[in-house]
Amino acid sequence: MLGRDPAKGERALKERIGIVLQSTGVDPFLTVRETVDMYGGYYPSARPTDEVIRVVGLSEKVDERVRRLSGGQQRRLDVAIALAGDPELLFLDEPTTGFDPGARRHAWSMIKDLTGLGKTVFLTTHFMDEAQELADRVAVIANGAIVAEGTPDTIAGRDRMLAQIRYRLPAGAPEPPGWGQEPLPDGSFRLRTEDPTKTAHDVTGWALEHGTTFDLFEVTLPSLEDVYLELTGEQEVRE
Repeated sequence: MLGRDPAKGERALKERIGIVLQSTGVDPFLTVRETVDMYGGYYPSARPTDEVIRVVGLSEKVDERVRRLSGGQQRRLDVAIALAGDPELLFLDEPTTGFDPGARRHAWSMIKDLTGLGKTVFLTTHFMDEAQELADRVAVIANGAIVAEGTPDTIAGRDRMLAQIRYRLPAGAPEPPGWGQEPLPDGSFRLRTEDPTKTAHDVTGWALEHGTTFDLFEVTLPSLEDVYLELTGEQEVRE
């Protein structure tokens, strides 16, 4: 890690990394500024406190006591603490667990700002949409081993996986031709295709030709979650 063995616990390495754990213990009676100042004082080259607070979006709470911050704001403070020493490498351990959708989006924006500062961010997450949104490279771990690694769009051949078209016809609609579809328990049909544009055109064209509509029609491209489930052997469980 950064050319050093982390098992040795060297101070020279610790000064160059920051970490945000799933839970931390911060003095609830200090203000945001006092907290960041305190942790920055542990490092030889701390980043300016006001800049750190701005990056994590807590400028309006700079003089607020930690105990008065919301859960999402406290999580932002955790990131500020990790940034206080101006690390080269930042570890984020499931930073958005328990967040509502709005708070997650704010957190994603903040993490993107960190990479804009030139930081390398090592993010662990169980949310595939989070990995898709934030990561330049993804590693999938199953049973303690890395089973795939690559960019989000191409990992494990994702760019070559079949797209899916799912549709359901209303009662009384004519029988569709044999496109190789498979029936699903909810009464819909699923098609797997290498060319979703052409297949969707064929299916919708047939519906228009026969004067019918769909109760359901959706085209789904292979997602990072699909890759994960396939790699970890959980596809059958999900379906």
